[in-house]
Amino acid sequence: MRTAFLLIDIQNDYFPGGKHELHEPGPAAAQAERALALFRKRGLPVVFIQHVSLGADASFFLPDTQGVELYARLRPSGTEKTVVKHHPDSFLHTDLRETLQALNVRKLVVCGMMSHMCVDTTVRAAQGLGYRVVVLSDACAAKDLRWKDALIPAETVHRAFMASLHGTFAEVINTDDLDKALGYPAEGFA
Repeated sequence: MRTAFLLIDIQNDYFPGGKHELHEPGPAAAQAERALALFRKRGLPVVFIQHVSLGADASFFLPDTQGVELYARLRPSGTEKTVVKHHPDSFLHTDLRETLQALNVRKLVVCGMMSHMCVDTTVRAAQGLGYRVVVLSDACAAKDLRWKDALIPAETVHRAFMASLHGTFAEVINTDDLDKALGYPAEGFA
């Protein structure tokens, strides 16, 4: 079963100074970098997802801004593809499914931002399309949310979404366990 790495919305607006800063995006990006290095070393397919907001009320990921650009340390090289989306679901009105079919991919390793929005929506869609999905929990980031009068801390939001995905929709692991999930003997990471 061929496996691809899907990096969802790791874009400048989610980092310090961006228009929609998340909780600790740097550590999540560092784990995504480690996973990306492993996929490249193994010669496995990598697909980047980039959200571009087109709505009149959009406040971040605006076209032709620095914030919409992929984070500098996590950009495609060589033949790696970037799929542009305009909705939380990376498959909706994009060529992602056709791209994965052309690569003969049936398993996805997913990471990115935000855990509770585009990562969650894409993972559920992927599982519904018949893909086997692995989520790298420590390579995802979330944001504080508000519900009625309560503040829900980003760490709680992230954990709740990872817990709801694990088992039914995906296998949720940490990046340290990626070699094993790919079916390779553990080599460890630098």
